[in-house]
Amino acid sequence: MHLNPYGEYAVLMAASLADDWPEDRAGIEARTRAFGMTMEFAEASDDHERTRRVVDEWLRVVDALEPGERARLLNDLMARATAYPRLTDHGGEGWHLHYRDDANDSLPDVLRAVISVGTALHLTTRGIHRLSRCAAGQMDGDSCVAVVVDVTRNGRQRYCSVRCANRAAVRRHRSRRAVTVP
Repeated sequence: MHLNPYGEYAVLMAASLADDWPEDRAGIEARTRAFGMTMEFAEASDDHERTRRVVDEWLRVVDALEPGERARLLNDLMARATAYPRLTDHGGEGWHLHYRDDANDSLPDVLRAVISVGTALHLTTRGIHRLSRCAAGQMDGDSCVAVVVDVTRNGRQRYCSVRCANRAAVRRHRSRRAVTVP
């Protein structure tokens, strides 16, 4: 039996959905496959809209600045998931744990369970501070709002990409230089 690495892949999947929202339900399902989810989802006409609400609820956790508030929001999200861990051997993958309700296999409900539990595992094992928005977007004139899922060893990732980190460094350099050059 192996334990699915819900923490990392689920949070990275949520960030991917938040940063690049798919046009339709098929796009959401393709994204789940890209992040390793293999189950089939029952289809409903409101899956796209309901999944967007799940991602927006999760973004409230990302944007919470105080650890207690972040924990409260995440606990609320997990409570609404109404799923519990269970052993499964679907698809010939071998026995492993899933965090979802077998009776409710809708795309939004499964994603709520997987993303909320994955986020809780990520924040409790790596640190409550290891989820944020890109620091470049906090600088004047930068509009980046990408989610940063810090999976680094030292826990100090602040930018969504090397491009944003470089752009911020150039801004800091130019700002210091403008102050020191008469």
